Amino acid sequence: MSQFQLYFKLGIQHILDLNGFDHILFIIALCAIYLFRDWKKVLILVTAFTIGHSLTLALATIGWIRVNSDVIEFLIPVTIALTAFVNILKPKPSKSRGVQTNYFFALFFGLIHGLGFSNYLRALLGRESSLFEPLLAFNLGLEVGQLVIVGLFLLASSIWVGIFGTNRKEWTMVISAVVLGMALMMMIDAKFW
Repeated sequence: MSQFQLYFKLGIQHILDLNGFDHILFIIALCAIYLFRDWKKVLILVTAFTIGHSLTLALATIGWIRVNSDVIEFLIPVTIALTAFVNILKPKPSKSRGVQTNYFFALFFGLIHGLGFSNYLRALLGRESSLFEPLLAFNLGLEVGQLVIVGLFLLASSIWVGIFGTNRKEWTMVISAVVLGMALMMMIDAKFW
């Protein structure tokens, strides 16, 4: 297995690992207001998030940024809680065709999540001579893993709303409320306190 394949696979595994479900919760919170037919908006949203976390992941992994990991472990559930709370306040996507506010949230919150991944990736990389290929492969693996989560969630949303006839607003509010509750528990459990 090549180095690229190894880090690509590690990126996918890391994002799909249920022990680190905070990232899965954030992706669900980002997508809670969408259905499968909104796939283009969701793809932009997830890519904005990936760009944000790829940037800080790279900078932190090479040592240009250093942040207290306890602070980051607290801020990650804060981003999840804020995203879920905004969904509760506005449970339907904007009808505008331009750049939407949640794209900026995804990009900005991605910066915070990338810092959370950096300790994990730095430990994996050890003393690799070149960081570009492993970082690229790991980030591409993360993106593919996120798209798997998004696809499964959008499929479930479309089934519940489209086939079972669940009210879309109620679906969004229930999903967002559950994610918000879990994020609040994670904030309380954070070592930052």
